[in-house]
Amino acid sequence: MTRVAYVSTYVPKKCGLATYTFHLRQALSQENQWSGTDKVVVISSGEEDVGSPDPSLLPLARNSKEEYAKMARRLNRSEVDVVSLQHEFGIFGGEAGAYILEFVRNLRKPLVTTFHTVFEDPQPPYASIQREIAEKSTKIIVMNRKAIPFLHQSFGIPVEKICFIPHGAPVPQHAEREQYRQELGWSSRKVMMTFGLLNRGKGIELIIKTLPDIVKRVPDVLYAIVGQTHPEVRKWEGEKYREELLAQINANHLDDHVVMIDEYMDERNLVKHITACDLYITPYPGMQQITSGTLAYAVGLGRPVLTTPYSYAQDLFSRYPELLIRYSDDEAWAEKIVSLLANEQELSKWEGRMEELGRELHWQKVGRQHATLFAEVKDNAIVLR
Repeated sequence: MTRVAYVSTYVPKKCGLATYTFHLRQALSQENQWSGTDKVVVISSGEEDVGSPDPSLLPLARNSKEEYAKMARRLNRSEVDVVSLQHEFGIFGGEAGAYILEFVRNLRKPLVTTFHTVFEDPQPPYASIQREIAEKSTKIIVMNRKAIPFLHQSFGIPVEKICFIPHGAPVPQHAEREQYRQELGWSSRKVMMTFGLLNRGKGIELIIKTLPDIVKRVPDVLYAIVGQTHPEVRKWEGEKYREELLAQINANHLDDHVVMIDEYMDERNLVKHITACDLYITPYPGMQQITSGTLAYAVGLGRPVLTTPYSYAQDLFSRYPELLIRYSDDEAWAEKIVSLLANEQELSKWEGRMEELGRELHWQKVGRQHATLFAEVKDNAIVLR
């Protein structure tokens, strides 16, 4: 039995990394088939996160540098076999999350780090932090094959030290699809959907711009824009971006063809909306995004997808480059959307292809891959001792 301690944010925090860690922990527990509970070092940014009655959740105050070293020493004294660090620069204290270095410097247990962000050309202060974490890790996990040469070329990390394990996703819910569509009022519509914390990096204005042309050919089309405004965006400009989108919708007389669902989606509700849509789209203008949990979920749930060719999408759809559309190509977006939404046979074909691709992402399989890797790391550590 491999006992794992995760280092991450954690539910009930409304954070993609927290949700990811929760499901990974569940999947690994099911794969190991044991009654014990793996520990989670929970990065806590405020009082609302601290003091859980669950003894397996170990709160770590985000902005207390000395607590990182203390937590590492606490794990050193525990029965934990492997530490799984879920790394994203923004969740740890210090500039670019530098406080996590106090943790890795003091840790004596084998460390497996999952990098949720990898840069093709890392710059200070991120580069030195990522380099040290990578060097001190026994193994590194990435969710995008393109990240392997990035880490190797930037930091000289041996390729054999880096493992590709895809982002996990739930299984399709075919039996519930029509019920979900009825509940959402989508039964008579051709629904395309974008999900995520609303910000200018989502490219939503591009789809709204192309929508009048799409409506002419698919009169029952509905574009569902799902998610709250990003909290950092709200701090700086309030709901200005959402208001700009609403003005664009109104100016183009699209009120009957766009719905903006301004709410936080828990896991169950997100799965419901993705399952109910006909086409999932990520029209992101930036090309560097190395991972996208929402795109992984859409594929895992077997929904047809169109996307700009950002890094994660290129890797995920390497077999299907026809699903990748340049952000600036308005005409191509309109044509491809119409070709799918106006053709049930074509839509069904892509649904089948996404389902086949999505089987590699289901949490059970992802949990099994992690379990195998953690057991290997544990066994090698025992041999070295």
